Order: sequence, then structure tokens, then C-alpha cells
Amino acid sequence: MSLFKPAIASLDRQMRVFSIPVHTQTWQSVNIANKPEALMRELVNIFFKAEMVSESLDYYREVIQPNLPWADRHFVLERVSGSPINPGTTWKEWPFANSANNFLEAQVFSHTYAERYWPKHAGHAPEIIPTESELWGIRYAYGDLGDVIKLLAKDPFTRQAYLPVWFPEDTGVAHGKRVPCTLGYHFLMRSNKLNVFYPIRSCDWYRHGRDDMYLTVRLVLWMLQQLRRANKDWDLIRPGTFSMWIGSLHLFINDYNLMYAKP
Repeated sequence: MSLFKPAIASLDRQMRVFSIPVHTQTWQSVNIANKPEALMRELVNIFFKAEMVSESLDYYREVIQPNLPWADRHFVLERVSGSPINPGTTWKEWPFANSANNFLEAQVFSHTYAERYWPKHAGHAPEIIPTESELWGIRYAYGDLGDVIKLLAKDPFTRQAYLPVWFPEDTGVAHGKRVPCTLGYHFLMRSNKLNVFYPIRSCDWYRHGRDDMYLTVRLVLWMLQQLRRANKDWDLIRPGTFSMWIGSLHLFINDYNLMYAKP
């Protein structure tokens, strides 16, 4: 059985020993091609797996060590608020938020997780949100996290319980703005356990890695609470396997030196 603490330690060692230098042209839509400090150390095509053996938040706070209290406040106040909040307020509390306001345009960000979890009315002023869905795909109205919960409550063994965070408007980054790191979340209930597969295209190990893990575990635990309220059959279901695929796991060179400097 793979547990979070040793699995994270193994990932940390891989980053320290096996990462290689890379210097991309852009970061968060900003040109960094001529900035020596923007050199990164990178691992590619990384798979991380751990068992969610508890439903105690204190357990995951201890073994994952996210940025607290920010991660908890951000999750409750924005990610599972049921509203497409943008920009919200918790971004100001994030430990690395000193330059985040540079990405605000017309008082909003190019995207937020709250918008991507609850996109049906994203872009509408709260006071004029209609009762019916306004945003449509090619043929059908948008779904959201609430619809994923309804699907699992109705059909616990479904293979279709996927919440996308990367949207078609992000494809090719034609708009030239920041795009989500997270691609989405696939939830699959088997053997009385709710598993999550979490693909993420890009992850900053120093600033985001542990928060990304913790917030996804919190999402699984929160969904179990909602599902148990909706269908008593879910009372028997427990958290299962957390699986995370990372396209690019990286550190800026200064962060690498900070984390792994020899004593």
C-alpha cells in the first residue's frame, strides 16, 4: 500500500536527483526567455499514487503539509461554494500571492477553479444570474460539479464521472492568457471505494504541489459527504486511491537551490 508521506518523499527525491534543466519561453503567459532566474529543473511524465486511508482532514494536513490555513479557506469559500467566483478573495491570502494581482484584468482573472467547477453561469454578474443555464457547448448546456454528484448518486458504478477544468477555450492558448494547470478529475467507485484520477499538465513543486494534492483529497471527501446525503447506499463507500499524472513537475532554479541546498 502506498501512503502519502513516503510517496511524497520519493517524489521529492526524484526531483532532487533526476530533474534536468529546462528554460521555457513563457510562464503564466509572461515572457521569461531572457531571464536567467527563470531556468527550471523538471521531471516529465510523472505518476504519483497514494491510498486515502482516512477521512480525517487532520490526517491529510499532517501527511501532505499543504499551505494552511489558506488551502482550507480557499476550498470552502470558493472551490465548493456552488458559485463561479472570480476573482474571489482567498488569492490574497495565498503565501505566494505577492505578484498575483498582476494577472487581474478588468478585476477578474482569466480563470479560477470556482469558475471551472461551477461554469454554468460563469461570466454573469451575480445579481443577474438566470435560473436556467446560460452557457452551452456544441449542442448541450454546460454541466458542473453538482451534475457529477447527481450522476454518481444515481449511477454509482458510472465511468462518466469526470469534471473538466481545462476547457476548449484553453486549447492552443489562442487568447494568450493564463490557462489552468489542472486538466480535470475522474471519479470512479469500485470495491466500495471512491477513487480519483487527477491529470495535471504542469505543477510547480515548491508553490503548488502539496496544495494540489490536498485540495483534490478534500474534494473527494467533500463529494462523499454530498453523495451520502443523496443516496444511502453511499454510506458504505470510503475514500480509495488517489492517482495523479503530472506532465511537467518543475522548480525554478532558485527554489531548487533553496529546497535542496547542502547544509
